[in-house]
Amino acid sequence: MRCCSCSPDSRSRSSRGVSRVDRREYSRRRRPGWMFCSTVIPTIGRDTLARAVNSVLDQEFSAAAFEVIVVNDSGKPLRAEPWQSSERVTVLTTQRRERSVARNAGAAIARGRFLHFLDDDDVLLPGALAAFWQLSQTTGAIWLYGAYETVDNDGNRVNAFAPELAGNVFAWLVAGESIPLQASLVRADRVRAVGGFDPELVGVEDRDLGRRLALDGEVAGMSASVARIRVGRLGSTTDWSRIAELDRQGREKALREPGALERARDSARSSYLRGRVCRAYLASAGWNARRGGLLVAARRVMCAAIALVPARTQPGLSRGLRVANQ
Repeated sequence: MRCCSCSPDSRSRSSRGVSRVDRREYSRRRRPGWMFCSTVIPTIGRDTLARAVNSVLDQEFSAAAFEVIVVNDSGKPLRAEPWQSSERVTVLTTQRRERSVARNAGAAIARGRFLHFLDDDDVLLPGALAAFWQLSQTTGAIWLYGAYETVDNDGNRVNAFAPELAGNVFAWLVAGESIPLQASLVRADRVRAVGGFDPELVGVEDRDLGRRLALDGEVAGMSASVARIRVGRLGSTTDWSRIAELDRQGREKALREPGALERARDSARSSYLRGRVCRAYLASAGWNARRGGLLVAARRVMCAAIALVPARTQPGLSRGLRVANQ
């Protein structure tokens, strides 16, 4: 394990006296992206942390290097655990800065080509990294995802999901859906390019980042189940009373981006989804009008009309218009 006060190469030999080949390898390993994947786990010191970390460390995967970055945001030292002795593990401390800051801090030092964001009460399923590796060899997508299952606080299975999405999914995300980052690998350079997690959108920061990534590139999925995700409010640090409003703010950020309408239209491949995109723009118009943004509201109404073409008479449109966006 290395900690925040140690540099990534603190255990390496001095470059003096090593061979030229060793120096090249030493230099390569200091560059971001030489590893396949960096799993970032923000934590407040919950008892489930060891299980989350070990679910990554126990992966039977040898095709490429991977690491785990645990970001301690609890404000106190972590309890000593065997996983802390692993050379794959780095521990950072962010002193109660909240999960977005913790995740961004972990991403900043990550050496993986892909980032994986896992909560401290979730687990990566056996075989997940191998499945992601195989998928990465067949696609240039910036966002890879797999099937996942949800469990309650007692570990009982609630549901299983296997989204069948590929390519441009911006319309799907604007309509209020999401792809869990716990079941995803996202290109590290693209996460940094779009600005990482927004600390102002606590509780919906993953959905916000997902929309910005979907504006930036394509996704690729697979049927392999890769994550087990806990759902429920017990033990959660989220302020659930603010979720709906914060998610609307995140949606507004995405709709303001250049090319958002074109990206939404291109990815709304069914009249049903076009209806949902249209409803999202109309909801945005109402949200802005209530805040005095009448010009923005008018633009959103215009975008809603454009989003309908050519789906005005196609079946499924009215059903999509009736579905409430998150």
